[in-house]
Amino acid sequence: MDDERETAWLVVGLGNPGRRYEGTYHNLGRLAAVRFASRQKGFDGRWAAKHKGQFCKLGASEARVFVLLPETYMNLSGEAVSEAAGMYKVGLDRIVVVHDDLDLEPGFVRIKKGGGDGGHRGVMSCFLSFGSPDFIRVKIGIGRDPVMDPADYVLSKIRADQAGMLEDSLDRAADAIEAILAHGLRKAMNDFNRRQKKALETEGSEP
Repeated sequence: MDDERETAWLVVGLGNPGRRYEGTYHNLGRLAAVRFASRQKGFDGRWAAKHKGQFCKLGASEARVFVLLPETYMNLSGEAVSEAAGMYKVGLDRIVVVHDDLDLEPGFVRIKKGGGDGGHRGVMSCFLSFGSPDFIRVKIGIGRDPVMDPADYVLSKIRADQAGMLEDSLDRAADAIEAILAHGLRKAMNDFNRRQKKALETEGSEP
């Protein structure tokens, strides 16, 4: 069991189940986790109903990798994540939670460990279930709508003018997950976040 604990990773894509929530900002974490899984060798596209969500096992970066899409709805996500983490003896430092983020520029992706929940109920649920915020996050920026209440905005359909940009962000989020698994958190965070920051600064300097 000790060897399993040292080598296993749990990747979690936060979102809400059902057609009603398809194509919403709040489901970007879920879509990014699916994108990551689909890029791994040996993935056959099948998911099992397990651990209160959709679940699959992968082999990536010489580690055992489990991917979970909780189906408890966002505010109870932690129940599914803690169940899967407990079953496979995955420690907090090897749990990667992928989610949308209101406080990050739309389309940009950031790797972080610990910190606040930013009002995200799925992240908050993970805090409560784990008793600690010290898990890894891959955050996908969605920004804020100047008019809509944040609670309504995250559950709204992605705007057509942002669709391409946010589609690209799913690939970058999958890249971020792969970097964490292959190189460890510190190197992945330093390299990936530096590139994202540079891209954001470049975009901001354009006339």
